[in-house]
Amino acid sequence: MLANGEEVGDGSPPRVDIAVDPLEGTRLAAHGRPNALAVIALSERGTMFDPGPVFYMEKMAGGEHVADLLDLDRPLGETVRLVAERKGTDVRDVMVVVLDRPRHEEGITAIREAGARVRLLTDGDVAGALLAVAPDRPVDLLWGIGGTPEGVISAAALKCYGGAMIGRLWPRDEDERARAADAGYDVTQLLTHDDLVKGNDVFFSATGVTDGDVLQGVRYYGASGASTESLVMRSRSGTVRRIQSHHDRSKLRDLGGARFS
Repeated sequence: MLANGEEVGDGSPPRVDIAVDPLEGTRLAAHGRPNALAVIALSERGTMFDPGPVFYMEKMAGGEHVADLLDLDRPLGETVRLVAERKGTDVRDVMVVVLDRPRHEEGITAIREAGARVRLLTDGDVAGALLAVAPDRPVDLLWGIGGTPEGVISAAALKCYGGAMIGRLWPRDEDERARAADAGYDVTQLLTHDDLVKGNDVFFSATGVTDGDVLQGVRYYGASGASTESLVMRSRSGTVRRIQSHHDRSKLRDLGGARFS
């Protein structure tokens, strides 16, 4: 991981902002569960939101067809009913992906009482955001409180892939709220994906670590080979690529040493 404000590289251009999570879903990978990813996003220098002292944010994301329905102040039950109406389906056909955390119990209850379905993720809300905006997946919305850095990475992905996201900083306690105020942050401000990542020259890449709904995980073929699947996107060109890569581990060992063994 990179710390907020950490500088890397030798100073040669281009100068960019970087958000990276080398293993989004550490616990997923450790337990062999789906949807662990390695993710990185880049944009022009000075365009990524700096989360400062606030580690969490409340988020909602969905496809372009429901972008105008995203609202963190409207009751969740009403939002899922509006999504069903927009889709022209029964509310029972609406699915919301939510991180499985005690802080979400009230929201999960509201979604279910409205008649919609909930898909719980143990970890990994970048994968959840991608699921929510993918036209070929059964998820309609992402909602919940997750990491602010992951929110920035998700915003970069959505600027490339399509869809919309809103968020609002969520201080964990009064001390964090006070530190945010001292640093000049308005924790009541609603942030869009364009606020989280400004500009229109954004790169995003995710590689599957474990098999999941978004990407296939790393697969090994004895001592010599391995394969990976990656999603690589750029907002300026609108290019979205799925890349299947095959790696010769013996050659990589010669180049890089024991870490490829």
